[in-house]
Order: sequence, then C-alpha cells, then structure tokens
Amino acid sequence: MIQDIYPSRLYNEFKKCEIEENDYLLVFNKDGKVLMKENDGRLLFSTKKQIGDVENTYLFSVDEQKYFLALEGKSVDTAALEKEGFVYLTVRELRDHADGNEIYAGFTAYHLWRWYADNKYCGRCGEPLNQGDKERSLVCPKCGNTVYPRINPAVIVGVRKGDYLLLTKYKKGFAHNALVAGFTEIGETLEGTVAREVMEETGIKVKNITYYKSQPWGMAQDILVGFYCEVDGDSEIHMDESELKYAEWVKREDIVLQPNNLSLTNEMMRMFKEGKDGDF
Repeated sequence: MIQDIYPSRLYNEFKKCEIEENDYLLVFNKDGKVLMKENDGRLLFSTKKQIGDVENTYLFSVDEQKYFLALEGKSVDTAALEKEGFVYLTVRELRDHADGNEIYAGFTAYHLWRWYADNKYCGRCGEPLNQGDKERSLVCPKCGNTVYPRINPAVIVGVRKGDYLLLTKYKKGFAHNALVAGFTEIGETLEGTVAREVMEETGIKVKNITYYKSQPWGMAQDILVGFYCEVDGDSEIHMDESELKYAEWVKREDIVLQPNNLSLTNEMMRMFKEGKDGDF
C-alpha cells in the first residue's frame, strides 16, 4: 500500500528546523498541483537549492531526507523552473507515475498543504492564524483558538457472500473496481458507518463486521479503515444509482484488481481473490 515504504520510514513528529540546500522544498500551486522534475526516469521534488529563499515550514522526514513546504502566496519563480524541466502534477498524476517514497511523501505533504491553505484565518474571530511553536498547530493570537490538522475517518468495506465479494465502481472519478466506502458521520462508530454505507449504496444488511487494516490517504485528508463483513439475509443488490454505476457480486477468481498496489481497497480485493481474507 501507499504507506509501505520499508525499509524507509516516515518521521512525522513536529520540530522546528531550518531548511538546507538539499532538503526538498515542495511547491504547490493554487490548484493543489505539486512541482516535480524527472531525473533519470524518476520524478523528484524540487529542493531549496533550486527554488531559492522563500518562506517555508518543516513538514516531515523520510529517513534522513527532510521535506519542507513553500508557504502559499510566497514568490516562487515557477516560469524559470518550468524552463528547466519542472512541471506541476496533480497528486493523482503523482500516484500514477512516481515511485513509492515520492508518492507517500507527496500525499502526506498534500494533506498538510491543504490544511494550511484552508486555515488562514481564525474561524472564531477572523484574525490571521500563526503557526504554533510547540506542536503542529495554527493558533489565533487574538482569542487563542487552536486548529490542528484535519483527518477524516472513512471506511472501506469488503462484503462477502461465500466465494463472492461485492464490487462497485463509482459513477464518476475513479474508473476501476472498488469496494463500498464512505465517511464516518458525527456520533457514529466505524462499525455503524460500515452498516450504513453498505445499506445506502447497495441495500444490503451486513453482520460479523471485522477490522482488517488502516491506511492514511492524504489525497482526501483521510484515514481509511478497512473491514470485512458478511451478508445478513437477502443478498439482492439495490444500487444507489446517484453514487455508483456498478455493484455486483463477483467470484474470487473473476475479480479484476486495480492497476497498482497502492490502495487499501485493492489489497482487500486481492486478499479475497487469493483466499487470504480470513488470515487475520
């Protein structure tokens, strides 16, 4: 999955440090695209040496490599960089063309860029927010309101019926096979989200809800939580046509997987296809 970068490791603890010449300095434009350059067939982020002196903030490290964010609205001569072969890529394009560490770092950086971009002013009094100096936070200097990075919990659900798995395809956006998925609502448990989302999208009741694994998914500021469960009673599908264009029971050997192994959804489909979904 996207976070499986072993033997490398993400160090996401907050710290205050100064950027150095060879540290990555990630530049996002107003549309959330990140500046990248191809080098010997590999996509790489820009460095402080390439970008120059712009206001920035430390994000995280992968092993010894530090990542910083060029703060929005600060002057970056992107026209000159584009002449040197740099291009802006969406995080989806990054996912499709970059290597493991770059994808994971890019998704995580995008998650934080989105948070900084969406929280410039205090939601309580309207004052411009300052960065916290003891933890990753944004603090209002007037009323003291403190804002932390937003993480949206969502579930991925493998609904089983013997040797069949319930597969779906979204009505728009992602074109490949997927599983029932959805965000947790206020006051709802994760298990409650599983039961509700399966019922809303396919009209099926479920039982024996069992946790499988979780995954950070910075593209949507999510923490994805995977569950398997069983059909409870009638297995006839009543698909929500406003959200899905496909929902069918598919036998193990007939499951067509996604084109890469980055997502929790694809791993859960693969585990079922290989008969390993009961090995946890």
